Amino acid sequence: MRPITSVASHHATNSKEAKSLFPEAVEFHLSSHPAAERAATGGRKPFVGGRRGKVMADAEFPVSIQRKHKNGSRQAPVGCAACAHRRPGWFCSLGSAVLADLELVTSTISLPAQAPLFTQGEEARCLYLICGGYLKLTAGRPQDRQMIVRVAGPGSVLGLYAVLAHGIYEVSAESLTPAQLRPVERERFLNFLRSHKEAQMHAVQCICQEYRFALQDACRISLAETVAGRLGRLLLELGHQIGENLDGGAFRFPLLLTHEEMASMACTTRETVTRTLGQFRKDGWIMIEDALVTVIQPQQLQMLN
Repeated sequence: MRPITSVASHHATNSKEAKSLFPEAVEFHLSSHPAAERAATGGRKPFVGGRRGKVMADAEFPVSIQRKHKNGSRQAPVGCAACAHRRPGWFCSLGSAVLADLELVTSTISLPAQAPLFTQGEEARCLYLICGGYLKLTAGRPQDRQMIVRVAGPGSVLGLYAVLAHGIYEVSAESLTPAQLRPVERERFLNFLRSHKEAQMHAVQCICQEYRFALQDACRISLAETVAGRLGRLLLELGHQIGENLDGGAFRFPLLLTHEEMASMACTTRETVTRTLGQFRKDGWIMIEDALVTVIQPQQLQMLN
């Protein structure tokens, strides 16, 4: 498998042919997009953490930052209106006409697992709509202690507040799995908002959702008195953010974080997380199989202090 640098060089040498197909997309992806710049220079943030579950492939995938050609041999991305990952409350749940206009100001990019998307403190040049895959958001400097803010999945919007505030990214984003995203340049997104009141309301809803996530994070750390209580709330939050509902009030979500990462979010140790999850399984509250966590009795986790 070719290294990332060779893939970037391949894109550069074939840019003439690509521009004949979609000149604006090539100009955006290979020149101005931060992830493209990292691919071109071979710069990647090293992964820090333990071994992940089965959903985390050991092999690396080359960075593919390109817009899919509709009639070419490559697989074309599914349009937003037909996407199976659309979730209520996010931008992908806009009405069909407004959603079509949003697609016109976006393009598509792909990231391999464990690849940085943007870094805390960088100028917010784009926001990102997650179409597939999962990313983790962290706060803190790499050389110091870092805190995982949350895990974002399909339908989520990254960098919205930073773009609206004409500021910098307040967190760093790194892919946990191979991911597909739609970046929107700041000025294009602001012009889109000015043209669509429905999109303005969705922007407000997304900011409120981010506030809710932050409040849940603070309550989990400050109000839960026991490790079991903090870990139980963390499982409930992950289920709400990236999970799917099942019959009888149960839900499930992919196990994307290591026990060490979960320990940092629950303010405890890796050994304690392993032991507590084992007790949850023994009590029949959760089930972990094939890198999926199924919360069978969420009410029991909610009652933990």
